[in-house]
Amino acid sequence: MPTEEILSAIPHRPPFLLIDEVTERGENTITCTKTFSGDEFWFAGHYPDYPITPGVLLCEAAMQAGAVMLSGMLGSETDGKVPVATRANNVQFRQMVRPGDTVEISVELTERLADAFFMKARVTNAGKLACRFEFACTLAEPR
Repeated sequence: MPTEEILSAIPHRPPFLLIDEVTERGENTITCTKTFSGDEFWFAGHYPDYPITPGVLLCEAAMQAGAVMLSGMLGSETDGKVPVATRANNVQFRQMVRPGDTVEISVELTERLADAFFMKARVTNAGKLACRFEFACTLAEPR
């Protein structure tokens, strides 16, 4: 999926768009990639002599992937609403993501209750687990 389609699916924009490409899509799954160039604003301070991608941004990338998945699943059902995170559980960080790394982000919808969506995510770096967690979101009215 080209960036234009990602931009039409979710409200996130650079410099906070953390998905480069959708590589796979299933009925309740999505797989995306993101390459961290090293030019991202956070590397200047996290950490200057040993730059790593903050774990919370790996979670954000997965949540954005989940939002793209929901946009495709729900279509007009969203009625102009945007997905917002409501919780993150069982967050585990296993491997650092450094400048130049490309991560693969896999998200699966595990349950839906009305406008509440429960998902699980895995972020891998060179085939090794970097982050995994479960999260939920709901659809909210934009201001």
